[in-house]
Amino acid sequence: MTHKFSPYFFLIITGMMLFFSCRKDNLISHDKDITLAFSNDSVIFDTVFTSIGTITKRLMVYNKSNKRINISNIQLNGGSASVFKMNVDGISGSSVSDVELAANDSLFILLKATIDPSDENNPFVVEDDIHFLTNGNEQSVKLVAWGQNAHYILADQKVGNFPEFKIVADSNETVHWTADKPYVVYGYALINSYGTLIIDAGAKIHFHNGSGLWAWVDGVLKVQGTLENPVVFQGDRLDPDYRNIPGQWDRIWLMEGRAGFNHEIDHAIIRNGYIGLQVESFLRATSNQLTISNTVIENHSGMGLFTRLFAIDASNMAIANCGSYTAAFTMGGAYRIRHSTFANRWSYGVRNTPAVFFNNFALDSLDNPIPLPLNIEFGNTVFYGSSEDELGRQLVAGADSNYKFDHCLLRLKDNWKNEAAFINCILNEDPLFRDYDAFNFEPDTLSPVIGKGKAEIGFEIPFDLNGVARSNPPDIGAYQFVPKTGEK
Repeated sequence: MTHKFSPYFFLIITGMMLFFSCRKDNLISHDKDITLAFSNDSVIFDTVFTSIGTITKRLMVYNKSNKRINISNIQLNGGSASVFKMNVDGISGSSVSDVELAANDSLFILLKATIDPSDENNPFVVEDDIHFLTNGNEQSVKLVAWGQNAHYILADQKVGNFPEFKIVADSNETVHWTADKPYVVYGYALINSYGTLIIDAGAKIHFHNGSGLWAWVDGVLKVQGTLENPVVFQGDRLDPDYRNIPGQWDRIWLMEGRAGFNHEIDHAIIRNGYIGLQVESFLRATSNQLTISNTVIENHSGMGLFTRLFAIDASNMAIANCGSYTAAFTMGGAYRIRHSTFANRWSYGVRNTPAVFFNNFALDSLDNPIPLPLNIEFGNTVFYGSSEDELGRQLVAGADSNYKFDHCLLRLKDNWKNEAAFINCILNEDPLFRDYDAFNFEPDTLSPVIGKGKAEIGFEIPFDLNGVARSNPPDIGAYQFVPKTGEK
């Protein structure tokens, strides 16, 4: 039998093809409420490279909607100059356009980081972002890789509202950080209860943005720098433009401990954070103390030293140029500060606080004061800065509160002048530091602090922060005057 072609058959086939090609799940949705989901919100290349690194990782991208979508653009923000390279479902490039993704489907992106870890011009942490544009919605995934050989501490735990952390010294464990390579902290490095972290002379600790070092309750920190090889804490940006930029990292955070297990910091430089050093009683009143000596804390966007109901014995400590207090001793406590310098000429904005502040109370849930004992004494110490009043206090009745300033130079208003707590002090005279802008707080030739310190305190601390022998009587402050060439 001979079959003839029927035009009706052609129309039926064509109609069926149109029907199936126009099914709902093949249409591109422009719904602006549809967003992408990712296997990770960041991709971290956490391998410590020993040679030029070419590490590949995978990122999954999900369309969890019931509609087909078009991803208008996927691109590396760093473009072709980025150390990261990507391949989107087989297509390589720093930018890929018009990638369709079916309903409840996924695609994978292969990512590679190529870095020479021996290149000391690299930053420690190299970052970029993959940017996604879908129906007008912008999303991004952060890319992070290590740029130099170093010890990298990457946070891997999160508890409640505390910041992310990695335990670097666990309970009943003593860990040494040495000077062999820098340490780069991404998140918080945590010393657990009954753990001890000892940081050796010459070690360099670099913190990424928002990162810090944290001694949990009954954890112990011991920083053992020397005059020739101090321990340096600072941000991880090495560019010259970041040399004196505050706020690059968060803080060193020390909590209470057991009697006889003191935190110790000797010969350290703590620079360019938000709070240089925070020490506090967190779960109970502390039974230990912080002993800090020969240490510079400078250029923090918040405070240099912040305490809550703690005990500190400090000598040869210089705290300078902070956005708020150089030091705030709060909620009572016991403090002995000798041969130290508090200097605040903050230049990055308006400062409405004195250089140094103390109080003797905490606040309850209704903001009512709870009196707490305070004993704070300063000897041979400088309090100076660009404000009219560089010393502040708030005291309430109900707790033993004692303070003393013995052979100090202070800038403060008249209402403090006649108090018996000020013993042989110099008031409202410029200490004539050598160079505020260069963070040099040594006294200059005509400084009024020269030879005006208390001899007994000088005998107890015979060398200054630079290792210079003190005179008799000594100079006030952390630094002894040393004549330069041509000076007398």
